[in-house]
Amino acid sequence: MINLILFGTFFIFLLLNTPIAVSLGMSSILAMMYAGDKMSVIPTNLFSGMAKFLLLAIPFFVLSGNVMAESGISKRLVNFIDDCIGHQKGGIAIVCVVVAMFFGAISGSGPATVAALGIILIPAMVNQGRFSAPFASSLMASASSIAIVIPPSIAFVVYASITGVSVGEMFMAGIVPGIMMGLALIAIVIVEVRRKGIQASRERATWGARAKSFGSAAWGLMVPVIILGGIYGGIFTPTEAAAVSVVYSLLVGLLVYREVKWKQLVKILVDSGKTTGGIMLIIGAATLFSFVCTKHGISKAAQALLLNVAGNKYMFLLVVNVIFLIAGCFVDANSAMYIFIPIMYPVATKLGIDPIHFGILSTVNLAIGQVTPPVGVNLFVAIGICDKMKDLRDKTKVTIASMSKAVWPMIISCVVALLLITYVPWFSLFILGR
Repeated sequence: MINLILFGTFFIFLLLNTPIAVSLGMSSILAMMYAGDKMSVIPTNLFSGMAKFLLLAIPFFVLSGNVMAESGISKRLVNFIDDCIGHQKGGIAIVCVVVAMFFGAISGSGPATVAALGIILIPAMVNQGRFSAPFASSLMASASSIAIVIPPSIAFVVYASITGVSVGEMFMAGIVPGIMMGLALIAIVIVEVRRKGIQASRERATWGARAKSFGSAAWGLMVPVIILGGIYGGIFTPTEAAAVSVVYSLLVGLLVYREVKWKQLVKILVDSGKTTGGIMLIIGAATLFSFVCTKHGISKAAQALLLNVAGNKYMFLLVVNVIFLIAGCFVDANSAMYIFIPIMYPVATKLGIDPIHFGILSTVNLAIGQVTPPVGVNLFVAIGICDKMKDLRDKTKVTIASMSKAVWPMIISCVVALLLITYVPWFSLFILGR
């Protein structure tokens, strides 16, 4: 009965479009009331879930990404990548994927990447590249989902806080899988270009123009280099790296690009506080949800069921992928981490699956979930951008229905990449020398 109350009320709240943090928290409280648990443990669990030193990296990475987004790095990255590969057939769509990967290495957030780049690239793909509006919007949303796989990633920080693995190793291991997802999307672009007969939309840029645009974008491109280089070189911890990224982004935005004004900092801080607060509320509520699962034996029963159903690690990985892909349709990555990782992680280690590899494949699953209907958050951000554009050709066709149809080839291509990442651990671990 406790299982029914916990999970039943959780899904009812989701269907009622209740915020995920409230859904997790209220379903946990109702289950505890039915079981007669002491309510005094609620604030303790909420606080213990959020009060982890490692999680201090989240507000810093959020603030750094917001500052860089306001500093104009997005248009500089677009110009540089467009100068390099924009002369190819359908090149602007390939530019979309590559720029989203680079910007994801700055923001660490899928929706933030869609918001920062979509306003530039979606109309360019439609009006200049002659792609359909649903395809362009879906590609922007799909490419932006790579942001939680390419380091630095908030999802990696959350996974590390749950399991105790090294954040630095997670960051390093995510580089190649993120590139693989990007290549999978580029393959879909090439197919679409050949199917529609789309031609090149610009001339090849000169080397002088490329050098100039690189010089303009170089300050932004240095962010992931500083973060990963500092962590992997032992210069600072992931949390310290996040703080360093804030200082660096402020220097670039205020003194180098000079597009961030002092009076804008208040708005940036408020927006960053809202985003961080939302994430922390989800983490606290999900911690309470996990506590209820653990106390009442739900976690152990689920682990035993997984072992019995899977039998071996290959079937277990398949089951994990299916569960995460379905979960990604309804809940965000951070919530899914706190709900499922405490159950799945002990089984994975018992079956001999590398903890870093397991974290990578879990995150890739949840990245795909950001564009999986009906609750693909990136899709709705892209729709919101299109609704605001008066000069976007055939923008009336950009609805959740049209995007759901256009995004499926991209989802399938990313699932193919996911299967390679899942069953060939080398892609995730070779950079760590394993």
